[in-house]
Amino acid sequence: MAGIIGDPVRHSLSPALHNAAFAATGLDWVYLAFRVPTGSVGAALEGMRALGIEGLSVTMPHKAEAAGAVDRLSTVAARLGSLNTIVREGGELLGESTDGEGFLTDVRKDEGWDPAGRQCVILGAGGAARALALALGDAGAAQVVVVGRRREIAEEAAALAGPAGRATGEATAEVIAAADLLVNATPVGMRRVVNLDRSPIDASLPFDLDPSGIGPAQLVVDLIYAPSVTPLLRAARERRAQTANGLGMLIHQAALQFRLWTGDEPPLEVMSAAAMEALSRPG
Repeated sequence: MAGIIGDPVRHSLSPALHNAAFAATGLDWVYLAFRVPTGSVGAALEGMRALGIEGLSVTMPHKAEAAGAVDRLSTVAARLGSLNTIVREGGELLGESTDGEGFLTDVRKDEGWDPAGRQCVILGAGGAARALALALGDAGAAQVVVVGRRREIAEEAAALAGPAGRATGEATAEVIAAADLLVNATPVGMRRVVNLDRSPIDASLPFDLDPSGIGPAQLVVDLIYAPSVTPLLRAARERRAQTANGLGMLIHQAALQFRLWTGDEPPLEVMSAAAMEALSRPG
């Protein structure tokens, strides 16, 4: 048995992905969504131990709180100070983060793009941005620029990229034009409420960026996947940039979770089809 904890959590695609994977591989597992209020993560993890749950996905706002409640952290999770995955190992709970590796797998395998020696710009300085800064720095990016309104938070995120990291407060045309990779790690451009199918879309661009800096030599990734084409991706396509939304990262990070929990190879095509089907459902 496995599941996801978060608040809210009803809209999560993870149950669709993982239950499809369990069925395809013949595993007698089920994956459930659990709404856990802030401050109750410790109690939820005690429930995980008591119920024999083998693995948990952890989503907002619990990634940092959960990191302080597990028995051990992987090297990556410890560096981030947060996690998105919990693995039960005997009597211990191990905290892991698959977000960064999931992103790298997506851009390398699905987009044919390698970050080594490249100029990268991340819009936002939250948990997803931190995971990407760490992953891109470790992957050998020449520069990782983190754009954040609060300078100290942006600097903390950029520091995770090591010597390649730097922080700035504005997404100017010059900053954008210098990027080989531009990633939106903010919620700007997503649907405004949990009902992903019917709610209006935030039509603004992150940091009010000037899209004139975007060009055909760039890869532009928006971690949002509902809608599938955000205002940023639409602007990038108009300027003939290569584009991708966040669904690939979601699938690849979930595949890494599946492998950690079960030891089996994840059925990526099945998981991708399940995600697409779930997104196509009305309401």
